Amino acid sequence: MNVKSPAKPTHRQRQAAETHRLILEAAQTLFLETGFGLTTMDAIAASAGVAVSTVYAIFTNKRGILKAIRERWHQASQVREHYDEALEKTDPAQRIALFARATRQQWEQGAAMMAIYASAAAVDAEAALEFQSALSGRRTNLGRWLESSAPLFWADLEPKRIIAIHLALTRPEVYLELVNEWGWTPDEYERWLAQTLEQQFLPPDALDIKRGR
Repeated sequence: MNVKSPAKPTHRQRQAAETHRLILEAAQTLFLETGFGLTTMDAIAASAGVAVSTVYAIFTNKRGILKAIRERWHQASQVREHYDEALEKTDPAQRIALFARATRQQWEQGAAMMAIYASAAAVDAEAALEFQSALSGRRTNLGRWLESSAPLFWADLEPKRIIAIHLALTRPEVYLELVNEWGWTPDEYERWLAQTLEQQFLPPDALDIKRGR
């Protein structure tokens, strides 16, 4: 049975994809530098090197651009896939290490997007609702992943406490503070987060065994 190969994109489709990319990257840069509220569609078009009518035709408005930035981030970060991989591990330290890697991947690619959303939420009611929805979705998904992991962790910790600790330590502001303000590398952040989560979630005897005591 012959399986047809996916059709190659046409020249027009490649041009459209490139235009889409240029607009998103220009918008993201301007949103971070100028703020969502002060950035105009004209400025985005000028920075991307396209006609402003093209920007409107593709995205309709700045909120449409914001949504596209978030969708691109979700596809690139693959956070859900990373957490699902972590849940396949029965060793709690390995699971925590993959949780840390997933968080690093999420904020390494998405901390800027969260900063943009916070800026947009301050001036746009619908963007504020989207931002709260994104945060709520993260809390829900993390809660599900962490609750299923609770039996592997320290018995004295209730699932709600595990979720609260994890959410506090993995906030994007923490990543930005350590990496952007203090010059940590993403690798250093990931190691610190894994070690800190181990200290919080694993019983002392398990930590002693891991450290070879």
